[in-house]
Amino acid sequence: MDKLILEHIHSSIKNKKKLLAILLDPDKCTLDEIPATVERIIKLSADFIFVGGSFVENGVTAIFVETLKKNTNLPIVLFPGDYSQVTNHADAILFLSLLSGRNPEYLIEQQIKAVPFLKNSTLEIIPTGYILIDGGTNSSVLKISNTLPISQNNFELAVNTAIAGEYKGKKLIYLEAGSGAKNLVNIDIIKKVKENISIPLIVGGGIKNKIQLENAYQNGADIVVVGTAFENKIDFKN
Repeated sequence: MDKLILEHIHSSIKNKKKLLAILLDPDKCTLDEIPATVERIIKLSADFIFVGGSFVENGVTAIFVETLKKNTNLPIVLFPGDYSQVTNHADAILFLSLLSGRNPEYLIEQQIKAVPFLKNSTLEIIPTGYILIDGGTNSSVLKISNTLPISQNNFELAVNTAIAGEYKGKKLIYLEAGSGAKNLVNIDIIKKVKENISIPLIVGGGIKNKIQLENAYQNGADIVVVGTAFENKIDFKN
């Protein structure tokens, strides 16, 4: 890709093109499985590969991304669960702040810990407001961050949190129901958030079929992230 990741996202929005990211967890995909995994991703016409997990050991992400790079030209974007998951082998990083929680570790401490590496890296750093919506499961993100998600019915809080993220200078807003979510992000939340922000919107968590994918797009998602359904080889595009 000649354009930077964020520039490409804005260009796609301008051209009314919706984007798809496949999320790969290095703990759930072995290095030997990467060639076949990449083939499946290419068949889905995905635009990005997101890489990240909640419990990935130090050093594993770097090897995983380096192997991915040998098998695909698709942009690889880090979606780290911890500062130790940062590697210069990727193209960009979602520099996440967990705006829906009040744990300083995930609002600023993890970001500070990443700075010594990032300030000398070639990664495109994309400040991202990360907002957890209650997906009906005790997801790994909730366990690690020790924070509560926003209720599916609390539209005002979800919208105001997203707006606050934009005011704080975030370049993307990411609405997340959690890995393996039973309940998708409420389409009304997606719609209301999109109507009230001027930056791109990412939506992920629990999407398992084409109807759910299209609903997210139609209600304002610029990028949809699919992880568990891809891992389980569920045909979510037909």
